[in-house]
Amino acid sequence: MIYGIGTDICDVRRIAATLERQGERFAQKVLSDAEFATWKARSARWPRRGVRYLATRFSAKEAFSKAVGMGMRMPMAWRLCEIANLRSGKPVIVLHGGLKEWFEAQGLTAHVTVTDETDYAASFVVVEKA
Repeated sequence: MIYGIGTDICDVRRIAATLERQGERFAQKVLSDAEFATWKARSARWPRRGVRYLATRFSAKEAFSKAVGMGMRMPMAWRLCEIANLRSGKPVIVLHGGLKEWFEAQGLTAHVTVTDETDYAASFVVVEKA
C-alpha cells in the first residue's frame, strides 16, 4: 500500500549560487559523509558535475521528506537520509540513526529516482507500507 509520494524539482543554478556563498559548509549540511566524499571527488574532476550531484541529492531528500509527510523536522534530517547507488547505478535511499529507526518501526520501504539536466534536478519518491 502506498504510504506517500513526494516529488521535487531543484534549480541547479540556485544550488551553485548557494555553494558560491556558503562553500563546503552547505554541502556538509546536506550530504551524508559518503555523499560528501563522492561530491568532493566529482567536484575535483568536473565542478559542474559536482554541483549537479549535490542538486540531485538535495532534490531527492526533499522528495523523501514529502513522501513520509514530515518535511524537515525530526527525525528527518538532511544527513540522516542518504541517496546511494547500487552497482547497477539504480539510486536507493539509505537511512541512518533515528530516521532509520522511525522508518523501520513504521514498516516502510522507499523507492527513489533522480534525474538532472543542465539547469534542473528532479526526484520522485514512493514510500510503501508493508
